[in-house]
Amino acid sequence: MGGNDPHIHVESKVVHGDAAVRNVLASTFGLAGDLPSLVATGCGLRVPYAMTSPRPDKVTCLACREHARREHLRFAEGVERLGSMPGSTVSPARAKQAADRHRELAEKFTDPSSPACGKRPGSPR
Repeated sequence: MGGNDPHIHVESKVVHGDAAVRNVLASTFGLAGDLPSLVATGCGLRVPYAMTSPRPDKVTCLACREHARREHLRFAEGVERLGSMPGSTVSPARAKQAADRHRELAEKFTDPSSPACGKRPGSPR
């Protein structure tokens, strides 16, 4: 990256956001690790963490939006499978609820009213 990329990206692990894990550790143990300065994105770039967001309304990189959509759909399928497995601690109803939430997120990443590539991003988060 040349330092002049105006787009907001998603982390390559958008569904398993490291910030969420970090927040759980901080609230549970009172420990907070440093955030990485650069992160891998869904489009294959390494950008400053501050130029990423898991929120569909903030992401302006089209390749990252598509990556996030695919990842949320893949996660939704996995959650539903987990809920239907014998002996699963997640009920089918809860699994469906979680899967539906991720499918809604996936849909928001394809929403044409969301910011598109080429527009100057606002606040990254």
